[in-house]
Amino acid sequence: MTRPGGALVLVPNTLDFGVHTEAPDLQEVLPLGVIRIAATLTHWVAENAKTTRAFLKRVDAVVPLAQTLQSLSIVELPRAPKGNQPIPEAGLLPLLDPARAGHDIGLISEAGLPAVADPGAALVRTAHVAGIKVMTLPGPSAIVLAVAASGLNGQSFAFSGYLPVDAKQRAARIQELEATSRRLGQTQVVIETPYRNQALLAALSAHLQPGTWLSVSCGLTLPSGFTRSDTVAKWRLAPLQMPADVPAMFALLGS
Repeated sequence: MTRPGGALVLVPNTLDFGVHTEAPDLQEVLPLGVIRIAATLTHWVAENAKTTRAFLKRVDAVVPLAQTLQSLSIVELPRAPKGNQPIPEAGLLPLLDPARAGHDIGLISEAGLPAVADPGAALVRTAHVAGIKVMTLPGPSAIVLAVAASGLNGQSFAFSGYLPVDAKQRAARIQELEATSRRLGQTQVVIETPYRNQALLAALSAHLQPGTWLSVSCGLTLPSGFTRSDTVAKWRLAPLQMPADVPAMFALLGS
């Protein structure tokens, strides 16, 4: 896809990181039309170049790439400064040069939709400022899938990302999210690094009120994936052993 003044194309990735032994066929997760568009793109901006190459190998198995994988331009997003500061626009503008030359640029995350809970949002904003067209393609979002499968409030929900690692700070944050959820009737969604899944579930079970609803979605889009929603009181009666190598989403709704 080339035209005078290219676009920034937001290409969804799978949720399995391309390495899980249960990773489904690409066409079971992404529409064929998305795969076809991805196959035509020769310029990419990626959160991680290695996982992008793995994704493009899967694309090539369905629709041959327009160029060999080795000849594609794959540039990684610059790292955000410390302290959760945004990536400076000056460091992002050069990544959009191919679009000014008439080439579409694929933006891809390690998993799911780019720019949603993802550093690619800064590049999307920069593209809008620069007057470059932004196109988004349909694909899986772990946040939306988890909310849909939870049975909790899908009319109003918020994603709060990672919780503090420090036990006291994490407990305080959990109670803060629960209070917000109860006050607004709003589902609160958080995530954790897979090897900390068990620790987060234990902290949620320990610090949430017994009547609060807690939902865990693990391995979304994988054959062994599951969602369990129950009150915290019932979670305490029937604890769950979480896998340490599979991504999970956690949602709560205070009652």
